[in-house]
Amino acid sequence: FARAGVKQGMRRLPEPDWSSLVREMRRPGVNLTVLWEEYREAHPDGYGYSRFCDLYREFERRLTPVMRQHHAAGDKVFVDYSGKKIGIVDPTTGIVREAEIFVAVLGASSLTYAEATWTQTLPDWIGAHVRLFRFLGGVPRLVVPDNLKSAVHKASFYDPEINRSYGMMAEHYGVGVLPARPRKPRDKAKVEAGVRLAQTYILGRLRRQTFFSLAECNTAIATMIERINAHPMRRLGTTRRALFEAIERAALLPLLEED
Repeated sequence: FARAGVKQGMRRLPEPDWSSLVREMRRPGVNLTVLWEEYREAHPDGYGYSRFCDLYREFERRLTPVMRQHHAAGDKVFVDYSGKKIGIVDPTTGIVREAEIFVAVLGASSLTYAEATWTQTLPDWIGAHVRLFRFLGGVPRLVVPDNLKSAVHKASFYDPEINRSYGMMAEHYGVGVLPARPRKPRDKAKVEAGVRLAQTYILGRLRRQTFFSLAECNTAIATMIERINAHPMRRLGTTRRALFEAIERAALLPLLEED
Protein backbone atom coordinates (compact mmCIF):
# COMPACT_ATOMS: atom_id res chain seq x y z
CA PHE A 1 0.00 0.00 0.00
CA ALA A 2 1.20 3.50 -0.81
CA ARG A 3 1.94 5.78 2.10
CA ALA A 4 -0.67 8.44 2.82
CA GLY A 5 0.20 11.77 1.29
CA VAL A 6 2.61 10.32 -1.30
CA LYS A 7 1.50 10.58 -4.90
CA GLN A 8 1.46 7.22 -6.66
CA GLY A 9 4.51 6.77 -8.89
CA MET A 10 6.54 9.38 -6.97
CA ARG A 11 9.86 8.32 -5.44
CA ARG A 12 10.67 9.68 -2.02
CA LEU A 13 14.47 9.42 -2.15
CA PRO A 14 16.83 11.67 -4.13
CA GLU A 15 17.78 10.31 -7.54
CA PRO A 16 20.85 10.93 -9.68
CA ASP A 17 20.74 12.19 -13.25
CA TRP A 18 20.28 8.79 -14.89
CA SER A 19 21.23 10.04 -18.36
CA SER A 20 24.58 11.27 -17.03
CA LEU A 21 25.16 7.86 -15.40
CA VAL A 22 24.55 6.16 -18.75
CA ARG A 23 27.25 8.39 -20.22
CA GLU A 24 29.60 7.65 -17.32
CA MET A 25 29.10 3.88 -17.79
CA ARG A 26 30.81 4.21 -21.17
CA ARG A 27 34.06 5.33 -19.59
CA PRO A 28 36.71 2.63 -19.13
CA GLY A 29 36.62 1.00 -15.69
CA VAL A 30 33.26 2.46 -14.64
CA ASN A 31 30.54 0.11 -13.38
CA LEU A 32 27.36 0.37 -11.30
CA THR A 33 29.22 -0.22 -8.05
CA VAL A 34 31.43 2.82 -8.65
CA LEU A 35 28.44 4.97 -9.62
CA TRP A 36 26.39 3.83 -6.61
CA GLU A 37 29.23 4.60 -4.20
CA GLU A 38 29.55 8.10 -5.67
CA TYR A 39 25.77 8.52 -5.41
CA ARG A 40 25.77 7.52 -1.73
CA GLU A 41 28.63 9.90 -1.00
CA ALA A 42 26.41 12.70 -2.28
CA HIS A 43 23.20 11.24 -0.76
CA PRO A 44 24.00 9.15 2.35
CA ASP A 45 20.30 8.40 2.89
CA GLY A 46 19.70 7.45 -0.75
CA TYR A 47 18.82 4.14 -2.36
CA GLY A 48 20.57 0.90 -1.49
CA TYR A 49 22.69 -0.79 -4.14
CA SER A 50 20.08 -3.27 -5.42
CA ARG A 51 17.34 -0.65 -5.75
CA PHE A 52 19.80 1.75 -7.40
CA CYS A 53 20.64 -0.94 -9.98
CA ASP A 54 16.94 -1.67 -10.58
CA LEU A 55 16.20 1.99 -11.24
CA TYR A 56 19.22 2.33 -13.52
CA ARG A 57 18.13 -0.66 -15.61
CA GLU A 58 14.57 0.66 -15.67
CA PHE A 59 15.89 3.90 -17.18
CA GLU A 60 18.04 1.93 -19.62
CA ARG A 61 15.03 -0.01 -20.88
CA ARG A 62 13.48 3.26 -21.98
CA LEU A 63 16.42 3.90 -24.29
CA THR A 64 16.53 2.54 -27.84
CA PRO A 65 17.98 -1.00 -28.27
CA VAL A 66 21.11 0.46 -29.89
CA MET A 67 21.75 2.86 -27.00
CA ARG A 68 21.29 0.04 -24.49
CA GLN A 69 24.29 -1.84 -25.83
CA HIS A 70 27.40 -1.30 -23.72
CA HIS A 71 30.46 -0.12 -25.65
CA ALA A 72 33.59 1.00 -23.87
CA ALA A 73 35.12 4.30 -24.98
CA GLY A 74 37.66 3.87 -27.77
CA ASP A 75 36.78 0.21 -28.21
CA LYS A 76 34.86 -0.16 -31.49
CA VAL A 77 33.86 1.64 -34.64
CA PHE A 78 31.13 0.08 -36.80
CA VAL A 79 31.45 0.54 -40.57
CA ASP A 80 29.27 -0.27 -43.58
CA TYR A 81 27.92 1.08 -46.84
CA SER A 82 24.43 2.49 -47.08
CA GLY A 83 22.17 0.54 -49.37
CA LYS A 84 21.08 3.79 -51.03
CA LYS A 85 23.23 5.90 -53.34
CA ILE A 86 23.58 9.57 -54.25
CA GLY A 87 23.64 10.90 -57.80
CA ILE A 88 26.50 12.99 -59.22
CA VAL A 89 26.23 14.67 -62.62
CA ASP A 90 29.11 14.63 -65.09
CA PRO A 91 29.43 18.35 -66.03
CA THR A 92 30.63 17.46 -69.53
CA THR A 93 28.12 14.80 -70.60
CA GLY A 94 25.26 15.41 -68.18
CA ILE A 95 25.22 11.70 -67.31
CA VAL A 96 24.30 10.93 -63.71
CA ARG A 97 26.59 8.48 -61.95
CA GLU A 98 25.57 7.07 -58.59
CA ALA A 99 28.05 7.05 -55.70
CA GLU A 100 28.06 4.80 -52.64
CA ILE A 101 27.75 6.20 -49.12
CA PHE A 102 30.22 4.89 -46.52
CA VAL A 103 29.03 5.25 -42.90
CA ALA A 104 30.92 4.73 -39.63
CA VAL A 105 29.66 5.02 -36.04
CA LEU A 106 31.76 4.93 -32.86
CA GLY A 107 30.41 2.53 -30.24
CA ALA A 108 30.52 4.60 -27.05
CA SER A 109 29.74 8.13 -28.23
CA SER A 110 27.84 7.31 -31.46
CA LEU A 111 29.95 9.94 -33.25
CA THR A 112 29.08 9.49 -36.92
CA TYR A 113 31.14 9.83 -40.09
CA ALA A 114 30.04 9.47 -43.71
CA GLU A 115 31.42 10.10 -47.17
CA ALA A 116 30.61 9.28 -50.78
CA THR A 117 32.85 6.92 -52.76
CA TRP A 118 32.39 5.82 -56.35
CA THR A 119 32.40 2.11 -55.54
CA GLN A 120 32.55 -0.45 -52.74
CA THR A 121 35.77 -1.91 -54.15
CA LEU A 122 38.86 -2.39 -52.02
CA PRO A 123 40.68 0.91 -52.87
CA ASP A 124 37.59 2.99 -52.01
CA TRP A 125 36.85 0.87 -48.93
CA ILE A 126 40.37 1.25 -47.51
CA GLY A 127 40.57 4.92 -48.48
CA ALA A 128 37.34 5.60 -46.59
CA HIS A 129 38.88 4.04 -43.45
CA VAL A 130 41.99 6.21 -43.76
CA ARG A 131 39.85 9.35 -43.97
CA LEU A 132 37.67 8.10 -41.10
CA PHE A 133 40.69 7.76 -38.80
CA ARG A 134 41.84 11.26 -39.73
CA PHE A 135 38.34 12.57 -38.96
CA LEU A 136 38.48 10.91 -35.53
CA GLY A 137 42.04 12.02 -34.86
CA GLY A 138 42.89 8.50 -33.69
CA VAL A 139 41.94 4.85 -34.06
CA PRO A 140 39.76 2.57 -31.93
CA ARG A 141 40.88 -0.90 -30.88
CA LEU A 142 38.48 -2.70 -33.24
CA VAL A 143 36.75 -2.06 -36.55
CA VAL A 144 33.48 -3.97 -36.96
CA PRO A 145 32.54 -4.25 -40.66
CA ASP A 146 29.65 -6.13 -42.15
CA ASN A 147 30.62 -9.10 -44.30
CA LEU A 148 31.04 -7.29 -47.63
CA LYS A 149 33.63 -8.70 -50.02
CA SER A 150 36.09 -5.83 -49.69
CA ALA A 151 36.47 -6.67 -45.98
CA VAL A 152 35.84 -10.39 -45.62
CA HIS A 153 36.79 -13.16 -48.06
CA LYS A 154 34.88 -15.84 -46.17
CA ALA A 155 32.20 -15.09 -43.60
CA SER A 156 32.21 -17.40 -40.60
CA PHE A 157 30.58 -17.38 -37.17
CA TYR A 158 33.85 -18.37 -35.47
CA ASP A 159 36.77 -17.72 -37.85
CA PRO A 160 36.09 -15.20 -40.66
CA GLU A 161 38.77 -14.78 -43.32
CA ILE A 162 39.77 -11.11 -43.65
CA ASN A 163 40.78 -9.65 -47.01
CA ARG A 164 44.59 -9.55 -47.11
CA SER A 165 44.92 -5.88 -48.10
CA TYR A 166 42.31 -4.86 -45.56
CA GLY A 167 44.21 -6.79 -42.93
CA MET A 168 47.44 -5.01 -43.88
CA MET A 169 45.70 -1.65 -43.50
CA ALA A 170 44.47 -2.70 -40.03
CA GLU A 171 47.97 -3.85 -39.06
CA HIS A 172 49.42 -0.53 -40.23
CA TYR A 173 47.08 1.38 -37.91
CA GLY A 174 47.31 -1.14 -35.08
CA VAL A 175 43.57 -1.81 -35.12
CA GLY A 176 41.83 -5.19 -35.00
CA VAL A 177 39.09 -6.27 -37.41
CA LEU A 178 36.07 -8.10 -35.99
CA PRO A 179 33.43 -8.73 -38.68
CA ALA A 180 29.81 -8.80 -37.58
CA ARG A 181 28.72 -12.41 -37.06
CA PRO A 182 26.30 -13.87 -39.61
CA ARG A 183 22.70 -13.97 -38.37
CA LYS A 184 23.54 -11.80 -35.37
CA PRO A 185 21.69 -8.50 -36.03
CA ARG A 186 22.73 -6.95 -32.70
CA ASP A 187 26.38 -7.06 -33.87
CA LYS A 188 25.62 -4.43 -36.50
CA ALA A 189 22.67 -2.62 -34.93
CA LYS A 190 24.85 0.40 -34.19
CA VAL A 191 25.92 1.00 -37.78
CA GLU A 192 22.47 0.18 -39.15
CA ALA A 193 21.00 2.88 -36.92
CA GLY A 194 23.76 5.22 -38.11
CA VAL A 195 23.00 4.35 -41.72
CA ARG A 196 19.32 5.18 -41.25
CA LEU A 197 20.18 8.48 -39.59
CA ALA A 198 22.74 9.35 -42.27
CA GLN A 199 20.25 8.54 -45.03
CA THR A 200 17.69 10.85 -43.44
CA TYR A 201 20.13 13.73 -43.10
CA ILE A 202 22.15 13.19 -46.27
CA LEU A 203 19.75 11.83 -48.85
CA GLY A 204 16.71 13.55 -47.38
CA ARG A 205 18.16 17.02 -46.95
CA LEU A 206 20.37 16.99 -50.06
CA ARG A 207 17.76 15.53 -52.40
CA ARG A 208 17.16 18.84 -54.21
CA GLN A 209 20.84 19.68 -54.65
CA THR A 210 22.76 18.81 -57.80
CA PHE A 211 26.40 17.78 -57.47
CA PHE A 212 28.95 17.87 -60.28
CA SER A 213 31.89 16.18 -58.53
CA LEU A 214 32.58 13.72 -55.76
CA ALA A 215 34.46 16.44 -53.83
CA GLU A 216 31.49 18.82 -54.02
CA CYS A 217 29.19 16.04 -52.80
CA ASN A 218 31.47 15.19 -49.89
CA THR A 219 31.65 18.85 -48.82
CA ALA A 220 27.86 18.86 -48.49
CA ILE A 221 27.89 15.48 -46.70
CA ALA A 222 30.46 16.81 -44.21
CA THR A 223 28.09 19.67 -43.34
CA MET A 224 25.26 17.20 -42.73
CA ILE A 225 27.52 15.04 -40.56
CA GLU A 226 28.39 18.03 -38.40
CA ARG A 227 24.67 18.63 -37.93
CA ILE A 228 24.15 15.00 -36.92
CA ASN A 229 26.98 15.12 -34.39
CA ALA A 230 25.80 18.46 -32.98
CA HIS A 231 22.18 17.32 -32.55
CA PRO A 232 21.20 16.39 -28.95
CA MET A 233 20.49 12.69 -28.45
CA ARG A 234 17.10 12.04 -26.93
CA ARG A 235 17.20 10.93 -23.26
CA LEU A 236 21.01 11.18 -22.99
CA GLY A 237 20.80 14.96 -22.94
CA THR A 238 24.02 15.58 -24.87
CA THR A 239 25.35 15.55 -28.42
CA ARG A 240 27.48 12.92 -30.13
CA ARG A 241 30.30 15.43 -30.51
CA ALA A 242 30.22 16.46 -26.84
CA LEU A 243 30.15 12.83 -25.70
CA PHE A 244 33.05 12.01 -28.01
CA GLU A 245 35.13 14.89 -26.65
CA ALA A 246 34.25 14.00 -23.05
CA ILE A 247 34.85 10.25 -22.99
CA GLU A 248 36.12 8.86 -26.27
CA ARG A 249 38.74 11.06 -27.92
CA ALA A 250 41.32 10.43 -25.18
CA ALA A 251 40.62 6.67 -25.31
CA LEU A 252 41.51 6.36 -29.01
CA LEU A 253 44.93 5.10 -30.02
CA PRO A 254 47.11 7.81 -31.60
CA LEU A 255 47.54 8.03 -35.35
CA LEU A 256 50.97 7.34 -36.77
CA GLU A 257 52.97 10.51 -37.39
CA GLU A 258 53.08 9.95 -41.14
CA ASP A 259 49.26 9.78 -41.20
